[in-house]
Amino acid sequence: MFPGVSDSILTVDDVTNKIREAVCSAPGLQNISMRGELLGFKRHTSGHAYFTILGKESRISCVLFRSNASSVLTWPKDGDEVLVRGRVDIYGARGSYQIYATTLLPLGAGAKARAKEMLMKQLEQEGLFDPRHKRPIPRYPQKVAVITSPTGAALQDIIKISSVRYPAARLLIVPSLMQGVSAHEEIVQAFVRCAGLPDLDLVILARGGGSRDDLDPFDNEAVVRAVRSCPVPVVTGLGHQIDSTLADLAADISAPTPSGAAERVFPDKMELLGTLRSTERVMWRDVAKRFQTLETALANAKRRLQFSFITSRCNPAAEFIENSYQQMKNYLLFRLSDSDAKLKSLAASLQSASPLTILSKGYAICRDESGVILRDVALLAPGQDISLQMRDGAARVQVRDVLPASVEGSAD
Repeated sequence: MFPGVSDSILTVDDVTNKIREAVCSAPGLQNISMRGELLGFKRHTSGHAYFTILGKESRISCVLFRSNASSVLTWPKDGDEVLVRGRVDIYGARGSYQIYATTLLPLGAGAKARAKEMLMKQLEQEGLFDPRHKRPIPRYPQKVAVITSPTGAALQDIIKISSVRYPAARLLIVPSLMQGVSAHEEIVQAFVRCAGLPDLDLVILARGGGSRDDLDPFDNEAVVRAVRSCPVPVVTGLGHQIDSTLADLAADISAPTPSGAAERVFPDKMELLGTLRSTERVMWRDVAKRFQTLETALANAKRRLQFSFITSRCNPAAEFIENSYQQMKNYLLFRLSDSDAKLKSLAASLQSASPLTILSKGYAICRDESGVILRDVALLAPGQDISLQMRDGAARVQVRDVLPASVEGSAD
């Protein structure tokens, strides 16, 4: 061994691997976002892209593999400011480090404008901005999800307006970054969470005021598709007055500010109360008119029913009763006449058999003192008091002699 030289001698590959292990074990180097000027951009026939990012005093080589290159709609040009996301690794063949990029986004105004225009044309051809696909928002929402920063002023504005205009609505806050490199990913995940909320009426995507660059996440393709694929209507209020984002174009309704979005979503309770009072007055007027109409119809129906009842029931019944009365009267008169004739016949027979009739012919009825009729002279005795009943009265007499029939006959 050479004097002064360590017994542990590493190969070039060993050193490279140790450097790679050190780099890969550093969390801050495995998911980085880096901005800089693009230089030496080349697309290989394999589909991979190779380029360099310049800083003020340094540069880093980058590679974008074909699997990730398909997400780049507009290829930037040398000199454009770009944003690169990826991881740092060692390229041992050249003994250098480089960025293995997963995302390449333009940051310069011109590059961003070109990328936005191309994405807008693509999404427009797919029908994502078609007005026929716009959904009406519920008139009286009961559950509303708000995707926004939980610490931003936009959330406070929405809470204040909803509590004043329509306190019956329930707000569900879905927190998310509203600006920055990773904002679009959190916004997409927020829409995924909203899709799993039961009985949700609509979603508000809101962000407060800021620069135009702060609105870049809302031009991201994934965010635009998340807005359009949301199962409930989406209302945007992204705090800008001049330019509209692609998310605004995809939303069912877009407002220039979060406050404007809240005013579009939540009805004014004072207007509702006025409408209810007006509706109540109209309703009572209509009810009163309806009652009057029904009362008139009921009176007409009553008259028709009475006329129909009298015509079809009372008149035939009265005629039947009158006929029955005449028949009964005639029958009773017949029976009375027949009975009168029979009674006269019986009276004549009775009259002919009456003792008075006999008495009127000169006969008399003889009774003893107790009223018993004496039919034989053998029942009489001289000096006996008897009564004689004649046609027109009676006489008390005393028997002087009793003469049997043979004696009376001989006397004659």
